[in-house]
Amino acid sequence: MERCGWPGDDPLYVAYHDTEWGVPEYDSRALWEKLILDGFQAGLSWITILRKRDNFREAFAGFDPNVVADWGEPEVARLLQNPGIIRHRGKIEATITNARAWQEIEAQQGFDRFLWDYVGGEPIQNAWATQQEVPTQTALSEQISKDLKKAGFRFCGPTIVYAFMEAVGMVNDHIVTCHRHGPVAEMGKSRG
Repeated sequence: MERCGWPGDDPLYVAYHDTEWGVPEYDSRALWEKLILDGFQAGLSWITILRKRDNFREAFAGFDPNVVADWGEPEVARLLQNPGIIRHRGKIEATITNARAWQEIEAQQGFDRFLWDYVGGEPIQNAWATQQEVPTQTALSEQISKDLKKAGFRFCGPTIVYAFMEAVGMVNDHIVTCHRHGPVAEMGKSRG
């Protein structure tokens, strides 16, 4: 069975690739969680974050942005002592700021709609033959990054946003020979 080359043979990475990556996600809270985790990934590998994801979920109240938005310095100090997560003050503080920004967007139109409107509500279906063809950012990820920052988000540059778009299925970047390309493409057509 062929798959994209990036997960290698790490069982956790393979399972993530085969069951989560690229599957369209339409839940506002789940989208926020993934964007936060992609922000924590900056400068690190995704497998590092994936191995700590359960710790992150526990540390950040199940990634409930309505809870995290009320946090302040005591919670930042607590999180900086947690060895199960990435202890980076800027990223932790950004998570709190991003929860507040999420609340604003969620109240105005829904964070899910805010994001999915960029692609007309349906995933962009790419047809890359090799992993080398897949971009690390696009004009669209640059625009979304710019708009997120304007809305108050941090740690959401165009490369982070593009990785997020791939992960949540806004764009199908499984290579065409990957056994997940077709099924993921079908999921994008079946939203209803």
